[in-house]
Amino acid sequence: MGASDSTRDEVKRGDLRVRVGGDRDEAVLTLVGELDVSNVDRLSAAVTEVLATGVGRVVLDLAGLTFCDSRGLGTLIVLSRAAQLQQSFLVLRHPSPSFARTVEITGVQAGLNITE
Repeated sequence: MGASDSTRDEVKRGDLRVRVGGDRDEAVLTLVGELDVSNVDRLSAAVTEVLATGVGRVVLDLAGLTFCDSRGLGTLIVLSRAAQLQQSFLVLRHPSPSFARTVEITGVQAGLNITE
């Protein structure tokens, strides 16, 4: 692997992309990359914007999520509560086995709605 290859990897590491789709009843936010302290505000802003539309259900598709630190996990719990306050429902879909295990170990599954 050359120096330029490692530079490209470093640029990708820590990045989070959030794509928004869906309809009036269900918004789907697809997460790609890492959710951590450096970018949780990006996710919070996207979910807050979607909740402001009055959508009944917000789905976070985690299939492309490669990492989630404790701040990211805490943010997901806060967003779930925010959705409830807006009479909406936040669902985490397609979690990786490592994400599911982290949720289990930390005991926060009661604060999150996770589906396969």
